[in-house]
Amino acid sequence: MIKLNCETRTMNKIQPTEYNRKRNRTIKSLFTLCLMMLLMFPLTGQNYYASLFGIKSDGKTLNTTSIQKAIDYIHEQGGGTLEFYVGRYLTGTIELKSNVTLHLHEGAVLLGSTNIYDYNIESKYTALVYAKNASNITIQGKGVIDGQGREVAYHLIDQIHKGIIKDQLKYDRPARRRPSAIYFRECDDVAVKGILVKNAAFWVQIYDQCDGLLVDSTMVDSKAFWNNDGMDIVDCKNVRITNNYVDASDDAICFKSHGPDHIGENVLVRNNVVRSSANGIKFGTVTRGGYRNFNIVNNTVYDTYRSAIAFTAPDGGFIEDIWVDSLYAYNTGNPIYLRNGERWGDKGPGSIDNITIQNVYAEVAAEKPDTAYEYEGPIEDLPRNISPSGIVGLVGTPITNVSLKNIKIIYPGGSNPNYAFRGTEPEDLDSIPEMADAYPEFSQFKELPAWGFYIRHAEDVSFENVELIAKEADYRPAMVVQDSKNISLKKVDFKEPGKKKKELHTYQSENVKRRP
Repeated sequence: MIKLNCETRTMNKIQPTEYNRKRNRTIKSLFTLCLMMLLMFPLTGQNYYASLFGIKSDGKTLNTTSIQKAIDYIHEQGGGTLEFYVGRYLTGTIELKSNVTLHLHEGAVLLGSTNIYDYNIESKYTALVYAKNASNITIQGKGVIDGQGREVAYHLIDQIHKGIIKDQLKYDRPARRRPSAIYFRECDDVAVKGILVKNAAFWVQIYDQCDGLLVDSTMVDSKAFWNNDGMDIVDCKNVRITNNYVDASDDAICFKSHGPDHIGENVLVRNNVVRSSANGIKFGTVTRGGYRNFNIVNNTVYDTYRSAIAFTAPDGGFIEDIWVDSLYAYNTGNPIYLRNGERWGDKGPGSIDNITIQNVYAEVAAEKPDTAYEYEGPIEDLPRNISPSGIVGLVGTPITNVSLKNIKIIYPGGSNPNYAFRGTEPEDLDSIPEMADAYPEFSQFKELPAWGFYIRHAEDVSFENVELIAKEADYRPAMVVQDSKNISLKKVDFKEPGKKKKELHTYQSENVKRRP
């Protein structure tokens, strides 16, 4: 209560000053303005403690029903925030509803059940936290979502081995029913901020056909099982992926297009640091629709088995109008890979057009760069020496309009022709398979005839201020251009110890120009 200090003098003895009159008018104006703002923007959200709904934080009590009741209640009241404070909240699948925020405070852990039957396993969207057709939903705070993915995956495999659940178990991995940590489908105005997400049994986070998505300042630590993509952004629009750290045993930040009538567009990927036993930042593999208008700025990739950045369009979709600026890659298996194909569906080959990649620094590993992972990337596509970066299109469907500027890539060099050999004679180059229907991967062709860049079936590709460095002498030239045209190389420098060979080799190509 505020205590007023009132004077006993009568008001007619007080002569208000001009200052007091102005002050009173200002206070009245501010009060009127505040009242108008409250009327225009009513306060509809309210905070609710998890304990209000009987939700237990002991790590043992299964809270699925009580957490779902809390979400439903808040949704029915018009929206608000469900607050989780210090503790471990065991749960199976919960469905987030419109206008509901889950706030995980520091020390709060949303803990996934290890019993596969506590999840929505008959849904196509199996997850710990699930939402469909919701709007204005948020998960935020400094807390943790822990899927306990290894344990729940092992329980699923046990049930399959016993014949209770039917599954093909490809590579002894269940094809379905493994829960993600987060799966939001066809949702609008989604925000995931600040939290740590760990140990999913499948792709860690999936955002599918969402419009208005922010994933900011989160951490992903998920190497619990196979296929632990850090985050999969599927056919989403108006997306910001910013300031995140991702350590995953599959693709770290991955864009997919599952619907032939849907695309991903208007996406910003900025200030992220990622580590992966697959690709750092990837478009695909599934690309039925396409991607347009992406800006990928100031990101770091390290200890990554496959490509630092990969553009793959094998399923009839397109990749166009992509801007990559300031990419730093350390201890990666491959820096840059662009590849279209013709694998699935009846839409014909995929296409890649208008890609700008600039201000890149990359160091390629001499050995397998993900050896510290419990689930390493597979040893495959051998025998081969260290693969070059690639821009590899298809006959009749070249990759077009690619600009590479201000790039420095350091390769180990030292390839052994007695281990794997691909020369630059016509018969060597003609023997490189097309592999239009294969899984697109930088190592898919096995040994390639260049140590720095291999370009085939491409048009209108420009290199400017590009430095390719081999630490040791390599039997291959730095760059091979095959069946391509309008290739411009300005201020391109190939550095290799004791080099005495021609570093740029062209074959069946037109208008390949190198300028100082």
